[in-house]
Order: sequence, then C-alpha cells, then structure tokens
Amino acid sequence: MASKNCIRVLSVALSLLLILVVCVYAQSPQKVIKVGAVYPLTGNIASTGLDCKRGVDLAVDIINGKYDLDLPLAKSEGLPNLGGTKIEIVYADTKGDPKNGMSEAERLITSEKVVAMIGAYQSAVTKTASQITERLKIPYVCSDSSSPTLTERGFRYFFRVSPHDDIFARDQFQFLKDLEKKTGQAVHNVAVLYENTEFGSNAGKAYKKYASDFGYKVVADITYPANATDVTSEVGKLIVSKADVLMHASYITDAILFTKTFKEMGFQPKGIMTMAGYIEPGYLEAVKADGNYIIVRSTFALDLAKKNPLVAKVNDLFRKKYGIDMSENAARSFMAPFVLAEAINRAKSTAPEAIVKALHETDIPGNQIIYPWKGIKFDPQSNQNIYARGTLVQILNQQYVTIWPFDSASKQVVWPFPAWKGRK
Repeated sequence: MASKNCIRVLSVALSLLLILVVCVYAQSPQKVIKVGAVYPLTGNIASTGLDCKRGVDLAVDIINGKYDLDLPLAKSEGLPNLGGTKIEIVYADTKGDPKNGMSEAERLITSEKVVAMIGAYQSAVTKTASQITERLKIPYVCSDSSSPTLTERGFRYFFRVSPHDDIFARDQFQFLKDLEKKTGQAVHNVAVLYENTEFGSNAGKAYKKYASDFGYKVVADITYPANATDVTSEVGKLIVSKADVLMHASYITDAILFTKTFKEMGFQPKGIMTMAGYIEPGYLEAVKADGNYIIVRSTFALDLAKKNPLVAKVNDLFRKKYGIDMSENAARSFMAPFVLAEAINRAKSTAPEAIVKALHETDIPGNQIIYPWKGIKFDPQSNQNIYARGTLVQILNQQYVTIWPFDSASKQVVWPFPAWKGRK
C-alpha cells in the first residue's frame, strides 16, 4: 500500500512539474528577435556590402550588450521592455542584383521568420526588396539607400533614416552659391554624369533639377552602364563640354575607373563634386593621392568628433573590433538597428502593426546619434526622416574632411581643383 501511495505522489508531482515547465515556457519572453539584412556580400561592390555589415554588427553588439554610450538601448542588455530579448541579424547576399534581393527578402520573411528588414545599400535592390516587405506587411528600416523615389511610393512599412539624393544634390548647388558668396569664385555651368541604375538615374534627375533652380547651365548630360570597363568616350565628352564643375553619381568601381581616366586624359574642371562611390573605403585604397581634392556628399566624417564626442567613442569601438576607422557607409548602416530595436522596445511587441506605430512615434534626439542632425523623426506621409541632411567632405591628404556647411567645417575647401601635373 505504501508503495502504491508513493507511486501516486510521484505521479502527481511529475504532472505538476510538467505543468509548471509548460507554463514557464509559455510565459517566458522571446529570447531572440530575428531581423533580416540584405546586402551585396559578393560581386562588384562586395567591399561596400561588407562595410555596411560591419556597421550593423557593431550596432547589434551595443544593443545586446551594455555600454556607457548615449545611444538608444546602449545602457541596458537587449530590449528591457521585452525581458532583455536580444537582436539577431540574419544576413542574405543580394549579389548586387535586384531580382536576387527580392527573392532573398521573401526567403528571410517566409523561411527565416524575420520580423523586420534592413539594408540593402543599392537603391535598385532596396526598391525590389521593399516591394516584398510591403506585400508581406513587414517593417523595413533603411539607412543606406538614397534614391528619392523610395519614399515617394506611399509605402506603409518602409522607413528611411538617412537623406536622399534630392537633398544631397540641392546641398551641392547650395555649396556653390555659398562658395561664391564667401570667396567671389563664381560657377556658371555644370556637367552631369551618372551610372544608369535606380540610384544614378534619380541622382542625375536631381542634379539637373537643381541646376535649373539655382541658375546653372547644364553643358553635358552623360549616362553610362554601371559595369562600364572603358570610359574614355565619356571623359572625352566632358573635356569638350568645358564644364566649370562636374557632378558625378557613381558606385565604387566606376568611381575608380573615372578617376584614373580623368588623370590620364587631363580632365581639369574647377571642381569635381560626387555621390557615393568616391567615399567608399576601397576607393582611396585604389586611387590613393589621385583622389585628393574631390568633394563627396556625406552624412558622417571622423572630424565630427570635435563637436560630438559620441563619434569618437563609437569609432574607438569600431577600430577595436575591426582594426580600421569607421567609414561613411558603415556609419550610415550603423543607425538602422538602433532605430528598429528602439521602436520594437517601445512597442513591447514584434507584431508588424505595433512596430509601424512605434516607428511613426520615433523621436530620437540629436545627442543620441552620430550624424550632425537634430535627430530622427519620420514624416507621417512619406516615412522619410525629417531631420536628415547632408554634409560635404573633401579628400585632403587622402582623408575625408568636412568642408560644408562652412560653420561645421574642420578645414577650408581647396578650390579650384588643382592641376594633375605637379602634384606630389
């Protein structure tokens, strides 16, 4: 009898233990939140994709760890409103192909069960990937693609942190006006040069629009294939145009090719003003001192640390992790995980509609970001960050130096563009 009673007691105890385990498991907070990230990790601009990945990975380290930094969620481990849940990035390689970006975005959502998306650097890829996230109702926070059209489609689930090329183009023409006012050096006309994908085509449109608005004549309008291997014809047309200033929208491989051809053919305008490719880490590695004096649109430069100590602290972590300084691309990609994680934490949920609502309520102050902006707050119609703005950097002694706005400059601009001959 005693034996039977012991068996009954043991059976009841085991049943209660099983119920307790099930209840605890059911009530335990989710320990990992999966976020998809689409980037070109192989192909012609793999170096750029890997650079963006570095920025994302450092951001996730900070979110999941505990750091004495004035960044969202840095001082707590994980997401405190979800029991310390950590962020896990699931990467997919777009190979620089919009079709591949689309299929990989769908795979991440349907197979990997990611709750949100970031990436993809190339605007053409972001365009197709975000079509998938919009259809499947998954939030997408982009901080590294700049085509203006991305936030002109009326998408509910797509948000952009960084400036777009309409802003960047306007800034470059405003610089020319400010330069004339400050130094008396006038520019009368420009040549517009751009690669032929989503990014370049829309940047070219913005350049031409603002040339007209600011009163500059466009003396050359030249487009070329993004994968061009010979650009002597294009540079020949630029020389014939006798343009005062060149405005160029490129990726890294064509930026390198054009720089070498500019020098070989002696293309000598008063200024060369550019977007994207000229600021990627591999650019100066390839062209070295031949990149000096070129001006590039930017959102970040290490000299911003003089006015924002957070820049230096983040770069110290970046250098400790990777052995190199933080680039503009890594810096742009860096902020997307913070914006997304901060919204999920406030939402206390990974439900898409809850995240979207929280993103619309985002209001991150300027002292919690590494860019020279007032902060991050999304326009209720377009989902574009209303505070995003550009700066201009010039390559001096093979370093990117802020030269505009003039009140934020760490050095004076070198203008006009020095002759190729006689350079050291």
